[in-house]
Amino acid sequence: AEALKRLLEVFGMEDPPPPPAHFKQPPQYMVDLFNTVANADGVTKNPGILEGNTVRSFLDKTHSEKMRFFFIISSVAKNEKILTAELHLFRLWPRATDGPKRHHFCQVSVYQVLEKSEPDAPGGKKLLAARLVSLQGSGWEVFAITQAVHDWTEDESSNQGLLVTVQDLSGSTLDPPPLQFASGRDHHESKKPMLVLFTDDGRRGASLPTAGFPDVQPQAPILPARMPVPRLAGPRSTRSLDRLQPCQRHPLSVDFEEIGWSGWIISPRGYNAYHCKGSCPFPLGENMRPTNHATVQSIINALKLSEGVSSPCCVPDKLYSINLLYFDDDENVVLKQYDDMVAGSCGWH
Repeated sequence: AEALKRLLEVFGMEDPPPPPAHFKQPPQYMVDLFNTVANADGVTKNPGILEGNTVRSFLDKTHSEKMRFFFIISSVAKNEKILTAELHLFRLWPRATDGPKRHHFCQVSVYQVLEKSEPDAPGGKKLLAARLVSLQGSGWEVFAITQAVHDWTEDESSNQGLLVTVQDLSGSTLDPPPLQFASGRDHHESKKPMLVLFTDDGRRGASLPTAGFPDVQPQAPILPARMPVPRLAGPRSTRSLDRLQPCQRHPLSVDFEEIGWSGWIISPRGYNAYHCKGSCPFPLGENMRPTNHATVQSIINALKLSEGVSSPCCVPDKLYSINLLYFDDDENVVLKQYDDMVAGSCGWH
């Protein structure tokens, strides 16, 4: 229990979120984003794509046909820095109309509601975004609403939702509007209105060298320079064999199902963390990139110049981040990046 508690702390949680009560399909946008930033094992392959280290998605809670939207964002932690907030609306195919179409575009405006009962009254709403949207075809439209989410996180009671209006090019309100967005009630789960929030929780890893997409193949054994290949006479224990092997990377499988986390983690099902194991005999070979400190320590150890000085350690000298796609306590889908989770290579330190 103590070990699992410590593992949860590594993933920034106090308790594991409960699995969704019913089967839920994660938003396709979140699945696509995960596949863009990570490989199948969750290891980051495009480090510069994410703004911050956390992406949260929230589905609309109004479940109405009106162009009003409401998102509960109470799961955002107080220490998270709000970077960008986006309203994702799915534009439906235009309805068939009698006679020729007069317009090819309309203006869509997104407002932060300040007065829930009378948003159209003076001071009842604040404009967040506005632009021309085509009346042809269908697909996702994305609007920046960062300022509204900043206000909501500072004062939760100020969250009165969002209002979307559709006007023609002259600014006249169109009723019924020729442009319709999928609602949270009558449309498929994959088309529901969604708030996507990019944040950073301030968690950063060690200052080891970083690189791009890691080589996921196990490292080939590398013998230090001038080190003779040991000849084994007779059977040896596994432990003594390990001491004779040069420092190298070995597989270390982390299976979320075995840990009991498969109910709330969507992807990956597990990953290979790797670990470093092996001897660091004198002299240290340059091919294992020893630090200057490790080189001096190996010399002191070899010459017995000081008592109690051990040989350098075989440890990771390059670490990679992994990404988890999971359901939080409120069944919202979250993509989170965790630093220093995979040993990319090993060296002497």
